[in-house]
Amino acid sequence: MSKILIVEDEKAISDLIKIELESQGYKCKIAQDGEIASDYIEKENYDLILLDIMLPKIDGYELLEYIKDISDTPTIFITAKSGTDDKIKGLNKGADDYITKPFEIRELIARVETVLRRYNKGNEVQKIDELEVNFVARTVKKAGKEIALTPKEFDLLVLLIQNKNFALYREVIFEKVWGEELEFETRTLDLHIQRLRKKLDWKDKIKTVYKIGYMLEI
Repeated sequence: MSKILIVEDEKAISDLIKIELESQGYKCKIAQDGEIASDYIEKENYDLILLDIMLPKIDGYELLEYIKDISDTPTIFITAKSGTDDKIKGLNKGADDYITKPFEIRELIARVETVLRRYNKGNEVQKIDELEVNFVARTVKKAGKEIALTPKEFDLLVLLIQNKNFALYREVIFEKVWGEELEFETRTLDLHIQRLRKKLDWKDKIKTVYKIGYMLEI
């Protein structure tokens, strides 16, 4: 389980990030100023740090320099400073990514996963109820019993898990899984969804969203 430190002084934002990331299987801790964050970083190892720039006591730029001095922990800036010069400064100081507020939580999760994969620190196994999905081995087990999925069924399952509780447009699913634009007359996606529901016994979890597409509801 990847450990993420959220350094953010706005409680509503830090709490939202923590809730959403923990729903994806990450373990999160919050520091509401740079000084507390530096204490946490000194005492504990993290797989990723999400870092605001405008922080009390020690700002994000100073804290990033401290992080880089003592570890190779990847860092993503999350900040209201949206100017190009600010982005360049943050990336030049060693940040792995730069997200401006306000942000879509799905984009944040996607960027977190991308950076963790780059450092080989991503969550290898995701558990949902009795289902266990190993993203590296590309295996699926339910109640300890392995379920055989085709490559496209597995890719579709991963996409649904990564976006759980969010409705995905059919066009987006088809592009992400099949790598091409959806041909509206095809039933390929619908058939794969039907097989996935049956194999996983997830008829109530994989929802059809009218005029949009599908959603994994957890």
